[in-house]
Amino acid sequence: MDNSSSFNRLLNIMDQLRAECPWDQKQTMESLSHLTIEETYELMDAILNNDMKEIKGELGDLLLHIVFYSKIASESDAFDINDVIQTICDKLIERHPHIYGDEIAKTEEDVKKNWEKIKLKSGRNSVLEGVPKSLPAMVKATRIQEKARGIGFDWENSHQVFEKVKEEFEELHVELNENENTKKVEKEFGDVLFSMINYARFIGVDQKSALERTNKKFISRFTFLEQEIKLKGLKMDEMTLGEMDLIWNKSKKNYP
Repeated sequence: MDNSSSFNRLLNIMDQLRAECPWDQKQTMESLSHLTIEETYELMDAILNNDMKEIKGELGDLLLHIVFYSKIASESDAFDINDVIQTICDKLIERHPHIYGDEIAKTEEDVKKNWEKIKLKSGRNSVLEGVPKSLPAMVKATRIQEKARGIGFDWENSHQVFEKVKEEFEELHVELNENENTKKVEKEFGDVLFSMINYARFIGVDQKSALERTNKKFISRFTFLEQEIKLKGLKMDEMTLGEMDLIWNKSKKNYP
């Protein structure tokens, strides 16, 4: 089955479900939105696990959501799936003048700078207007830094960024020792996180993936700890930290 036939099949199924299924008939853009976020996170899990079968399935779920939103919009003559596709095609052509126009972009950074210039010409007053307010804080920090870099506002090298990280840690340490004002401590802690995210960007590390891999590693090690304690006939709340550390160190060898 070719791509057009597969896509038309999905559209026909969506039409039928919207016409005949009580659950699908009841859905609105608002009711679907949290499910879309959930599906996106499921795709992220599949990507982190490098599970191609799951990635394929989760991409299908997200494609369904795009079709579903478009179907709902078409019912009020707002737009349909063809409008969505045409809009993204037009945007891609507009934002790649080095391919479809006379602009020159020899590097990835050149491309990003062109993008930001184009967005400003479209009526935005600031390059940061393109950062959604509802983004999770860590993702938002990354996008803010990328936007600033797009117009040349950035550090010159990773060494400078690392020095900034150390500076922010020192300021946090001073605040913790000299001040009991939790608002000021929170501010300094936020500065530490922002600088760490910036450093991750500079050294080419996806901080979300890095943290999630550490989450998974901790879960594996802690589960091993629980299982070992259970096998020994012990109870965690009756053990000393030193006793648990012995098993924890063993878990590190199994889950490095």
